[in-house]
Amino acid sequence: MSVTVTVVDHPVAAEALTHLRDQHSSNQFFRAEMRRLSLIVIAEALRDVPTTKVRVTTPLAETDGIKISQRPVLVPILRAGLGMLPAAMELLPDADIAVVGVQRDEATHQPSEYVAKLPSRLEGRHCIVLDPMLATGGSLEYGCKLLAARGAPQPITIACVLAAPEGIAYLEKSGMDLHIVTASIDERLNEHAFIVPGLGDAGDRQFGPPH
Repeated sequence: MSVTVTVVDHPVAAEALTHLRDQHSSNQFFRAEMRRLSLIVIAEALRDVPTTKVRVTTPLAETDGIKISQRPVLVPILRAGLGMLPAAMELLPDADIAVVGVQRDEATHQPSEYVAKLPSRLEGRHCIVLDPMLATGGSLEYGCKLLAARGAPQPITIACVLAAPEGIAYLEKSGMDLHIVTASIDERLNEHAFIVPGLGDAGDRQFGPPH
């Protein structure tokens, strides 16, 4: 079992990430830039999606083309992952959508599930997990194990905006094949398990504080 990591190298992605990091960005602007960056990250995450050759007729001739073999499954980790979903749906309009709600105990930093709406069987379905922040890795490990238990083929793809080295190292011990695609690997986690330099709480900055 292995974990591979791809860091997106693109100036548009870097600019969007700069706007996300800026503490002065409004919630509205933050959401817009999350979508813009997500388009690039998710497109890269889909580089190896299974495809089938087809023939297509243009106004001038027939030629070869491809189609995605089976409908992928998009799995946003609530609630921050919802911000990546519009971009993913734009790229994969026929995809199925499952949701996993995992909240982190602020004292122990351990994940706990509060909702999981997933197909009962995922054999042969390419799954893309959406979560802007790979911090401790606990929530993403939990979500990916739910998918693996339902037969999702591995490697399972994780699309995120930021990753911490500690989170990547944690997932390397998960016993699963995973492919992480991110816009940046940041320096570290702080004592509160936030990514540094990071961008703050991605859920709060998109949707406002929960209380």
